[in-house]
Parts: sequence; structure tokens; C-alpha cells
Amino acid sequence: MKKSSIVLGSLLLLGGMASAADIYLSDAAKVPDLVMKDTGLGFKDIEGYQNYRIVATHFRKDKHEIRYILANPVAYNALRTHASVMPDGSKVVKIGWSVKEMSPFPAALEADKIQRVEYMIKDKTKHAESDGWGYARFVKKEGTYQAWKGDPKSCVACHASVKSQDALFTKFQTMF
Repeated sequence: MKKSSIVLGSLLLLGGMASAADIYLSDAAKVPDLVMKDTGLGFKDIEGYQNYRIVATHFRKDKHEIRYILANPVAYNALRTHASVMPDGSKVVKIGWSVKEMSPFPAALEADKIQRVEYMIKDKTKHAESDGWGYARFVKKEGTYQAWKGDPKSCVACHASVKSQDALFTKFQTMF
């Protein structure tokens, strides 16, 4: 009787942990099924980006927005080793957050609401016309994401200013 209670309890605990893990993984993987009309790049192309590693943060003064820059393992390892050219398969994601005054510490600002999720994906074959990079942006308005309606050529033009850095503004920021 005692042995069966222990086994049952263990199974319930393991089942609960598996269920919780499954919920976490499925919640982390949910992204809208949206596609950029001009590039054909979709939000699903970076599914699971929430598990990428942060490589840098930026503050856009013109947008009054803090950006967390994340990288998939391919891009992370290239950035960490200061590669001059990112390998195919690199994905760099920028999450733009509005900022607000931190209520318990008014001299500080904190991230408030996600404004946009943008990404760059390196594929020299598919994106040969833009130095191997494909660009996508998904804007969040009133709690819903939508594919950006602007022209991705503006992304290419802006990133051309850092062509010598393989079109990346981001540099790996060490933790210590």
C-alpha cells in the first residue's frame, strides 16, 4: 500500500512536471502565422526565438525604445567569436519595447510594452540582392501583431551604413 502510494505520487509529480514543461514550451513557441509580403519571411521562421540568447541591448532615441538583441546558436557563436562575416543560418532578432518610468525608482526607465519584433536571417542564396540578409518586421498594435507594411528595402539601405560589419549594428556585449 505504501509502495503504491509512493509510485502514484511520483507518477503524478512527474506528470505535473511534464505537463508544466509542455505548457512552457508551447507557450514559448507560439508566434503568429504572419508573412512579410515583399520578402516572404514569416514570424514562424524564428519560432522559439524566446529561447535565443541576448547578445546586446540598444536604446533607440528616435523611437524612445529599448531593444533586446537576441541570436540563435549559429549567430551567437559567430558574434561571440567576433566573426567578420556571419554564417548562413544566422538569425538576429530585435525586440523593441516602449519604456516607462520605474515607479519605485523614478530616476530609472524600464521596458513597458513590446512595440515590434524584427529579425535578420542570413542566407546568401535566398537574399543575394541584400548581401545575404533577409529582413522582417512584425509590429504590435493593440495587443495584436501584424506584418509591417513598409518597404524592406529601407532595412537594406539603413544596414548598408554598416556593410563593413556584415550589415550588423550589433556587437557582442560581454557580461563581465
